[in-house]
Amino acid sequence: MKSSFTRTLCRVLVVASLCLMVLSGAVLAQDATDPCPISPAAEITWLSPRGTLEVMDDYPIWVAIDQGYFEELGITVIMEPGPLGGANLMSLITEGQADVGFPSPGVLTSAIDAGIPVMVGFGMSSAQVFDFALPADSDIETVADLEGKTIALGSMGWQPIVDPILAEAGVDLSTVTYVDGGNQWGQMLEAGQADAALAWEGLRAQWNAIGLDFKYLIGTEFSDDPANPYVIRADDLEDPAQVAALTCFFRGVAMGLEFGRLNPQAAAQITYSQFPALAEQMEPDLALESMRQLAFLYNQTNKDGDGYGYSDEANWQGYLDRVGELEQTSRTLTSEETVTNMFVESANAFDHDRVAADAEAYETAEEWAGLELLEPIE
Repeated sequence: MKSSFTRTLCRVLVVASLCLMVLSGAVLAQDATDPCPISPAAEITWLSPRGTLEVMDDYPIWVAIDQGYFEELGITVIMEPGPLGGANLMSLITEGQADVGFPSPGVLTSAIDAGIPVMVGFGMSSAQVFDFALPADSDIETVADLEGKTIALGSMGWQPIVDPILAEAGVDLSTVTYVDGGNQWGQMLEAGQADAALAWEGLRAQWNAIGLDFKYLIGTEFSDDPANPYVIRADDLEDPAQVAALTCFFRGVAMGLEFGRLNPQAAAQITYSQFPALAEQMEPDLALESMRQLAFLYNQTNKDGDGYGYSDEANWQGYLDRVGELEQTSRTLTSEETVTNMFVESANAFDHDRVAADAEAYETAEEWAGLELLEPIE
């Protein structure tokens, strides 16, 4: 009996050992597919579409830098303001001067149509981010009312942004006049040199802070179009080293987004403190509201269960179809060549408990800790 029991026990122990070895091997194999952290560190250059970095819009990147997330992931991030412009801005990515851009869908599609091989790598805004600013006493009530009007832009390269929005509302584009106001396009509207001006979430609070007293048509109330995504070189999908670098970069962005969702006051303080010029433009309460306006859009796909960075390909195809009908592109682009969700799962595979602990532990200054959100952040 004792010998039989011993043999049985041995068999059990052997099986258990084999199971542990298999499980350990599975874990190792799973870890082996995760390139983060990268060693030696990879460098990612991120390009702004606004001609400046002195805004609250890019808080997830500043948070990830501040909290050391990128460093731990093996990523060195360089932030470049870029010039104001249109599709030509995307050529800076394919020329190797940047790795990730943040264009509007109109600028992105114009670039692809012009033969610049870029595509969406990480969706930031699943709903319309663009608004229209109007004089406080304007009788314009809907986007359709912009027919026959003059619209101020920061660059004529922004026309591909606005045309699809107006077309969605049934506006005859031939009746609309665009004027280029450069960095002062908001002031052009204030001076009565235009009937409306292109604006966006986040910018509303900034303009309010510098005394530009406008009313707004809010994008999410008149359009279902996707908005600015993080764009990469299409060829990078065939480069294992660059795929690894982008995987870790996007994970850092997702961690920054999650931190901002859990502690928006801390995320706002971190971003605000990057630029002394922001303190000259707005007080902390308006800075928080500027950030909140963008955060609301950035957080929606995560709220819906798809994770940060997800792009709705069907929604994109609807937009691409309309752009093709407008002949803004020489052919109708497909979502397959425009968007990829290949980074979404890996970007969201971060330690959520750790980020939650970081957000909770962050000690905000007194002027930030007492601020309340004016509206929801998701």
